[in-house]
Amino acid sequence: MQRREAIRNVAILLGTAISASTLSALESCTGSAPKNYDLHKPETKALLAEIAETILPKTNTPGAKDAKVEEFIIVMMNDCYKKEDQQNFLDGLKKIDDASRKEFKAGFMDITPEQRTQLLTKIEQTRVDYNKRKDKKEGDPTHYFQYLKELTLLGYFTSEPGATKALRYVAIPGKYEGCIPYTKGEKAWAM
Repeated sequence: MQRREAIRNVAILLGTAISASTLSALESCTGSAPKNYDLHKPETKALLAEIAETILPKTNTPGAKDAKVEEFIIVMMNDCYKKEDQQNFLDGLKKIDDASRKEFKAGFMDITPEQRTQLLTKIEQTRVDYNKRKDKKEGDPTHYFQYLKELTLLGYFTSEPGATKALRYVAIPGKYEGCIPYTKGEKAWAM
């Protein structure tokens, strides 16, 4: 199985599609991308952890913080994404904090979990509208929230807590059974 196919399979497992820019970044991930040390600042890492936890909160399964998704995002951004994409991502984090201050008179770190969800839901709608716009051109930058969502999901569901506690996991599967009954509400299978 090639990397592209494996990444697509993870996307299908997550019930989402991975954008072309993210797929391209993951395919060309060599560890030779320019390092952006702003990603390693404690305040950036803390903000990423809270955003990821808002996207995938702890419930009866571990949340994004439990899976240390913020560390995964930082490594992926530094190792796989071009400098322009890294800057777009960092600018997006600032936009989230600015939007929080505008709407709630406090930074993202200082608002309630309900307000965080409300804010990220609005930003998600902005992302959807951006991707559906009619004047879209080849080479337009990816919406920053696309990176956040995709890397959060990818980092979580490929982590030990995500793969073994949020999904059904069999360490050594038996024979291939392509038609296993599925009852609505059951956990999906880990790969």
